Amino acid sequence: MSEKLLRLVVVVGSVREGRFGLPVSKWFAEEARQFGRFEVDFLDLAEHSLPMAMPDFGSQPDAATAAVQDEISRRLDEADAYVLVTPEYNHSYPAALKNVLDWFRPEWGAKAFGLVSYGGQGGGIRAAEHLRQVVAELHSVTVRDAMSFHNAWDLFDEQGQATDEGEAANAAKRMLTQLDWWATVLREGRDSRPYPG
Repeated sequence: MSEKLLRLVVVVGSVREGRFGLPVSKWFAEEARQFGRFEVDFLDLAEHSLPMAMPDFGSQPDAATAAVQDEISRRLDEADAYVLVTPEYNHSYPAALKNVLDWFRPEWGAKAFGLVSYGGQGGGIRAAEHLRQVVAELHSVTVRDAMSFHNAWDLFDEQGQATDEGEAANAAKRMLTQLDWWATVLREGRDSRPYPG
């Protein structure tokens, strides 16, 4: 096993005012740091927004958009793995998350994805299942074990800590173990033989 830490980008998929995504995302990012195999980068799409209107192929966006695009591109390109943290909007995931997935292509390729969803009774699982299809189209893989927080606002305290006496931490560890394996194997593959996609 490689001793070099894997680079993990945790993407906060909701940009809605009053969103619950920040406590969930920050909690998960800390779990990933404690896991010990990842250098964690925290990408909040509300702080790094890209317009919904994309430039034509081959043309350049305006300077402000290009600066945001370049920063996100660099951070995604340096990553070995990603965790997408998403609520469920209308039985799927938010437009801001789809937007960032669509703005980039080679940065995502041949890498490992984990999925963390949250919401009401459904826990956002339909959003996560829809994301699996998109990630496959990006020439990447999602790990089998995802995380889902049902009635999420009842599962975190005012400090943003999970209140379920270790059940969430154990689920995070299972997912991170799979993410570690896939990210390591895919990094070794990219280093030894460029992905043909």
